[in-house]
Amino acid sequence: MPLFGNTFSPKKTPPRKSASLSSLHTLDRSTREIELGLEYGPPVMNIGGQSWKFEEGQWIAESGGNTSSKEVQRLKKRNLQLEEENNLLKSKIEVLMDMLTETTVEYHLMEKEIEDMKTQHRRKK
Repeated sequence: MPLFGNTFSPKKTPPRKSASLSSLHTLDRSTREIELGLEYGPPVMNIGGQSWKFEEGQWIAESGGNTSSKEVQRLKKRNLQLEEENNLLKSKIEVLMDMLTETTVEYHLMEKEIEDMKTQHRRKK
């Protein structure tokens, strides 16, 4: 026996209307072009006084300081290329230093062998 009366039973919700709430589908092409504009262009938004435009898969700041955002992106790309080149050159220098060390060690070993042979030859005389 329930304490406060009948058990909770919610009312059934009425079925949703399948028709679209937008009336744009009823307009003809010329009216739609007037309402929406012929050319949409890239999406643009304003955040904190800074205008951003979506181009080539990236958000780019339109207004800014002395340099344009495209110039900044170009410089960042160039900086990345130079860093990669710098890393490659560092690797090449490391390989060359290893080769120089190996050659120096071989030279010193050969020099020591020659010196040992000279001392053995002097003893035989």
